[in-house]
Amino acid sequence: MTVVKSSKHYDLEERTFSFAKEVIDFVNALPKSIANIEIIKQVIRSSGSVGANYIEANEALGKRDFAMRIKICRKEAKESIYWLRLIEARGEEAEKRRQSLISEATELMKIFGAIVGKTLNPKS
Repeated sequence: MTVVKSSKHYDLEERTFSFAKEVIDFVNALPKSIANIEIIKQVIRSSGSVGANYIEANEALGKRDFAMRIKICRKEAKESIYWLRLIEARGEEAEKRRQSLISEATELMKIFGAIVGKTLNPKS
């Protein structure tokens, strides 16, 4: 399967792993308010789930199973964006990191959307 090229690396297994690690690094530096603690738990789950589901997709039992797992990857990336938007980030550097993570999650979401489209409609 061909992935749309960008300035990012193309190994999605490694890229999704790096995304989850970057989210963890980011949230470890955040203020520990009551709201942030709960949001942090959610964003760690959803960001890690992107890569975990991609690994599952690579072991899929067929085209439909593969497409379903890729759809879950896309859904988890979208959910990560939601939680990242809710996080209380203080300071310019934290805000830059948050925006960078949101951009990465958005790119992953688009990549997985394209994969689903090509899997279910290979002629288009």
